[in-house]
Amino acid sequence: MSRFSIDFRPKLLSTLKGYNFDTFSKDFMAGIIVGIVAIPLAIAFGIASGVGPTEGLVTAIIAGLLISVFGGSKVQIGGPTGAFIVIIYGIIQQFGLGGLAIATIMAGVMLVLMGIFRLGSIIKFMPYPIIVGFTGGIAITIFSTQMNDLFGMGIENVPANFIDKWKCYFENIDKTNWWALGIGLASILIIVGTPYVSKKMPGSLLAIVLMTALCWALEHFGIMTPDSVKTIGDLYELPSGLPSFQMPALDLKEGVTIWGTVQSLLPTAFTIAMLGAIESLLSAMVSDGVIGSRHNSNTELMAQGLANVVVPFFGGIPATGAIARTMANINNGGRTPVAGIVHTVVLLLVLLFLGGLVGIIPMPCLA
Repeated sequence: MSRFSIDFRPKLLSTLKGYNFDTFSKDFMAGIIVGIVAIPLAIAFGIASGVGPTEGLVTAIIAGLLISVFGGSKVQIGGPTGAFIVIIYGIIQQFGLGGLAIATIMAGVMLVLMGIFRLGSIIKFMPYPIIVGFTGGIAITIFSTQMNDLFGMGIENVPANFIDKWKCYFENIDKTNWWALGIGLASILIIVGTPYVSKKMPGSLLAIVLMTALCWALEHFGIMTPDSVKTIGDLYELPSGLPSFQMPALDLKEGVTIWGTVQSLLPTAFTIAMLGAIESLLSAMVSDGVIGSRHNSNTELMAQGLANVVVPFFGGIPATGAIARTMANINNGGRTPVAGIVHTVVLLLVLLFLGGLVGIIPMPCLA
């Protein structure tokens, strides 16, 4: 009878053998660029999920670091992604932030167990039509969550349900803020047009810089009033230091026990775990094809699980491997997990020192 063994072999350990300055310089530059690319994405996904910019950045920092250090892929970049937006939004509305934290921890434990019992190789055989439907659904989900900010309608409580959400939008279409819509459409044009000018310049970052500067200039010269376009700072408390450790607290409804709430969260936690597993392994497989490498799927699942167990204790949200950021890492020369570690350092510096600048980013641009 063969002995059962845990397939946990982080790529960081193997890639550091023979590591040299030339490799480090490429990883360092890739990490800086990916960190810059990740800033608007981490903030946007945090806000779209119903939490805030700080939670998005904290997730990208802590989860990104753990996934790079313990993961089974050389180039995987971890953090918050669009796959979880609707799930997170729904959990918060029903169970509050405490419920989200518990569901995320439960999902993390499930991911660790998937890796321990070597289920990574099974998940890799996911049919292509399911993957297409999965990614297409994510796109529609993100699109539908951003209409309120893109049109500047100022709806305070947007329904989580897809149909109800769009009914709410059409009922409030007369509240469209034309300044906000103009900023949003200009941002889209910049993001779409940037690749035709430069393949390496991140269009999302360029849009944020230009539109933030434009809004400041319009307000400064009196063309637009200060409250014409909402900014991140108008709606959210901005990051002001290192994330602190905090125990998740469930806001229990009358007559509902902790165990009852945990049971209610179990299906959602399973959904988070499966989405995280599929997206992270899909990202790892795509990156393998580009760099000619081979990831360890079981190790990757355990790293993803560890990240999701830890981040809720610092106010974070579910995280997984991010395909767009992983490809940005590869395209800019990243070849080892050191690039992912550098990317988290860049985000940490933003969290500590650039919170004020984050606050003046226009919400329609971020949408």
